[in-house]
Amino acid sequence: MTRAVRPVLPLLALAGCSMAPTYRPPATVAIPASFQEAPGWAPAAPGDAVTRGPWWSLFGDPVLDALERRVAVTNQNVAAARAAYQAARALAVVQRSALFPTITGSASGQLSGRVSGGPATAVGSASGPGLATGGIAVSGSGTRFALGIGESWEPDLWGRLGNAVSQASADAQASAGDLANATLSAQGELATDYIALRGIDAQRLLLDSVIQDYTRALTITTNQYKAGTVAHSNVYQAQATLSSAVAQRQMLDQQRATLEHAIAVLVGENPSHFTVTPAPWTPRVPTIPGIVPATLLQRRPDIASAERKVAAANAVIGIQRAAYFPQVTLSGNQSSSGTAARQLFSAATSLWSFGLSGLMTLLDFGERHGQRLQARALYDEAAANYRQTVLTAFQQVEDDLAATRVLADVTRSRGTAAAAATEAERIINNQYLSGTVDYSQVILAQTNALTARQNQIQSVVNQQSAAIALIQAIGGGWDS
Repeated sequence: MTRAVRPVLPLLALAGCSMAPTYRPPATVAIPASFQEAPGWAPAAPGDAVTRGPWWSLFGDPVLDALERRVAVTNQNVAAARAAYQAARALAVVQRSALFPTITGSASGQLSGRVSGGPATAVGSASGPGLATGGIAVSGSGTRFALGIGESWEPDLWGRLGNAVSQASADAQASAGDLANATLSAQGELATDYIALRGIDAQRLLLDSVIQDYTRALTITTNQYKAGTVAHSNVYQAQATLSSAVAQRQMLDQQRATLEHAIAVLVGENPSHFTVTPAPWTPRVPTIPGIVPATLLQRRPDIASAERKVAAANAVIGIQRAAYFPQVTLSGNQSSSGTAARQLFSAATSLWSFGLSGLMTLLDFGERHGQRLQARALYDEAAANYRQTVLTAFQQVEDDLAATRVLADVTRSRGTAAAAATEAERIINNQYLSGTVDYSQVILAQTNALTARQNQIQSVVNQQSAAIALIQAIGGGWDS
């Protein structure tokens, strides 16, 4: 055995070498010291009044909290990403097992006898001596037992197997990033839909109040027409204004139903059995704790996934390079046989063998060369996708920072406009009742006031949505 194994030792010394290039994450564009749209945006200090934990808790809405906790469990896109991650991990286990020997075992027992009776005599096997069927007699003549164990192993001489493990591990890590990204995306979409739904609830309450006011105005105008103090056209104008407000209210019902159905799907429920009870709207715009640009590469799960795909592609290059070298397999076998079970463990009845085999492609008319070029091209593609993911991440952060800053100014302006329009409506109504202005002035003031208040609500909803988008752009929560 020693003489048989000694020639193999130099081959074993080669096991573990790799033909893959030394991996380094691809270089990206220069990382700035601060974001252009928010030069003073910095990480929050421990003493800052910023809620820790799940990022959606910044909105202070218990219904949103409950819905968000369900997304990671029951959302079907997240469930699919989770299953893909588990499959990728399982494949990594399969690839890692190839680094170790494969051991097989065998056992057999045979009873042989002679069959007699009838026109011919033959040798066969039966389940016991003395078996007779249809006039044929079987007499036992002997038994034989055999036991064997075999082993085969392919030393990873050129790193092909090791690189396959590296590729599978990197793919599993990329799948983990995809899972985190799918979860963050579903959570962000749910929060955006929920905030929009609550904004519609606020607009419905506004329109309910406005419709009551317009109904009273129609009643007053109708009484004035019957008394002969105003023209019939005033009644028509009041009716048109009221009907327009009612139509807007009905359209909001349709928009709310659509958002409710979307939320149901996001939490994995049938929309036919799901409702979000109307509740008061909380116009709370959270302050997002800042990050420095350099940490963006570490926080975004899509960036992490893209980088791991580059690492996997790098390992494939090593696999294709190893195809130019021979594939060596070591095998061994030991077996024992005898007419009695106790003889299986006797040295006199044992046999062993040891083998070394090699396989190498001598001529493939460019197949391996093409596969190596393809692996390099796929690496370049993965690296370009990684760089593009980084660029897109910075673009999204800058866009959302700009949106957050501008929308804050818009909300202040629209708040001023809503207050002014509401006061103008009150004054013109009083002037109409005193007979100093005609009804067209009232209609114009009512329309302007309603539009201004609706815009005020929508601007806050836009601010909240921009905050959600910014949280997603920086990679989600910051509690760990």
